[in-house]
Amino acid sequence: MSGLKRVFLLTGPPGIGKTTVLLRAVELLRRRGFSVGGIATREVRDRATGARVGFEILDLSSGRSGWLARASQGPGPRVGRYLVDLASLDAVGASAVLEGAARSDVVAVDEVGPMELLSQRFRGAVEAALGSGKPMVATVHFRSEDPAILKLKGREDAEVFVVSVENRDSLPGTVALRVSALLI
Repeated sequence: MSGLKRVFLLTGPPGIGKTTVLLRAVELLRRRGFSVGGIATREVRDRATGARVGFEILDLSSGRSGWLARASQGPGPRVGRYLVDLASLDAVGASAVLEGAARSDVVAVDEVGPMELLSQRFRGAVEAALGSGKPMVATVHFRSEDPAILKLKGREDAEVFVVSVENRDSLPGTVALRVSALLI
């Protein structure tokens, strides 16, 4: 079917609420009885100072977690002030996306961005999820010129939502409704 959208991309400036919209859409889909696999990311802050020290990656099905990136010394490619933990990204992130594509009704990926795309295994997992034919909800980096992100945004079966203060409360319901319509 030409024009049928099954890849729903959430984008917008940092801190606008993309992850929150994705997680609320996941919750609504689960309440409707659909299984959702994949990943979410969240900030990790120092308990004493409140300063952001990194990002954690979470498997939405198993609850398994690991570091995506940390503001520290050590091995790994640098993105801004953070070192990306490729081993954890591969073991938790890529595995969760592949598992979601194989076993869930819907695949959620938070986020397809500069840190995550440093992993070839993660890139391959996202491609496999896209190739599965299952609905996908993903957050994508707002201004990235990475060819993988531009290709994802330009897919014929993709719909891009720019998250804003005005629409972020209604978007989870909109996305969940569109995904549900594909699965009924």
